Amino acid sequence: MAGRPRSIDRDKVLDAAEAIVMQVGASRLTFDAVAKAAGITKGGVQYCFGTKENLIRAMITRWSDVFEVEVRDRAGPDPSPAAEIDAHLAVTQDSDEADHSRAAVMMTALLEAPDQVAATRDWYNKRMARLDLTNPAHRKLAVAFLACEGAFLLRALGLMEVNQKAWDVLFDEMLAVASNDKTQRIKSPSRRQARAPSRRVSRSTPARSGAKPA
Repeated sequence: MAGRPRSIDRDKVLDAAEAIVMQVGASRLTFDAVAKAAGITKGGVQYCFGTKENLIRAMITRWSDVFEVEVRDRAGPDPSPAAEIDAHLAVTQDSDEADHSRAAVMMTALLEAPDQVAATRDWYNKRMARLDLTNPAHRKLAVAFLACEGAFLLRALGLMEVNQKAWDVLFDEMLAVASNDKTQRIKSPSRRQARAPSRRVSRSTPARSGAKPA
C-alpha cells in the first residue's frame, strides 16, 4: 500500500522561488530549480501551482497581501483616504533592506506575468480613486503617496542610495505634507521592531540559504 503523500509547505516553495529569482532572474525560474531548492519533487511544485505563471502570481500575491495587512493594521477598520495613505507611508518608511531586495525580485517577476502588471495597475488606480483631486487636502495626499512610491521603487531597484537617517527625514516630510501635522501620524510599533524575531528565524531556513532574507 502506498504511503500517504507528504504535505507541501507552500510558503517554503515560494521562499525558494523568490531566492531563485533574486539570484538568477525570473526568466530562469523553473519547476526543476524550485523543486531542488525546496527539497521536494518537481511533481510536488506542479501539484501546488500548476504553471510557472501561477507560481509567479502566488509570489506577487503573497508579497502584496502581507503589505496590505500591515497597512490595514495601522489604518484601522474602514479608514478614511487620509488614514489609508498615512498608513501606507508609515509602513513603507519602516521597510528595510530585505524588503527592498524582495521588492526588486517582485518587479522582475512582474515582467514574466503580464496579467499581474494589469492587477498592479488596478491596485494603484483604486488607491488613487479614493482621492478627490479637486480637494486641496486630497491633492497633498496624492503628492505624498506618489512621492512615497517613487522613493521606494528607486531605492529597491538600486537607482538611488539613501541612508536610513535621510530616508526617515524624507518620509517625515511626506507624512507632514499628507497630514499638515506630524502629530497626526498613526502611532504603532515599528515594523522593523515587530518583525525582528521572525526575520532572525527565517535566516536559518534552508530555502533562504545563499540569498538575502525575504
